[in-house]
Amino acid sequence: MSELTQIMKQRRSANKFLQDVSVSQHELDEIFDLVKYSPSAYNLQHAHYVVVQDEENKNKLYDAAYKQYKVLTSSAVVIVLGHLDAHLNAPQIYEGLLHLGVLNQQEFDQMVTTTQDAYEQQGEPFKRDEAIRNASLSAMSFMLAAKDKGWDTCPMIGFDAQAVSQALNIPDRYVPVMMITLGKEDTSSQRVRGYRKPVGEFVSYDHF
Repeated sequence: MSELTQIMKQRRSANKFLQDVSVSQHELDEIFDLVKYSPSAYNLQHAHYVVVQDEENKNKLYDAAYKQYKVLTSSAVVIVLGHLDAHLNAPQIYEGLLHLGVLNQQEFDQMVTTTQDAYEQQGEPFKRDEAIRNASLSAMSFMLAAKDKGWDTCPMIGFDAQAVSQALNIPDRYVPVMMITLGKEDTSSQRVRGYRKPVGEFVSYDHF
């Protein structure tokens, strides 16, 4: 069994964490250093993360998450954000290719224009969909990378997004996509893994 297979089978949503377990910024940075390789549309890297370990802010997130206890006992609460205006960063994202000579100036200008037009022409709903879609791809990478480093996680959508944004001073052009609690799972009362559909129930080939 490959390491990736083991990680994917062992990763599960941890609903209870061991208390008073700390995670260092160095360990978190190692995880994020892998997360940066996540795919994103036009390589715009829409995801932004806010890591909360301060007890006062964790208490605010606990309230915003309708008092889910795992928020308090986690080693860190990770807020996954999607940037609604990620396309505006296209020049900064692509300029490395220009400086390396991979793109000439005309190709660079065309690439920037094509990317930005794709977002502007399709409007705000598309920008929001893209922010959520690409941040979600990144969030899955985060959870797998965390598991690889020995940490357990739980993705959460049960929270008041506006309250989270206010508590953490999140700019308006970022949408809170997901809350992920991270820590060491308390397995003393771990439930049996829920039903997983067999491949034949969720995969179709050539047509639905």
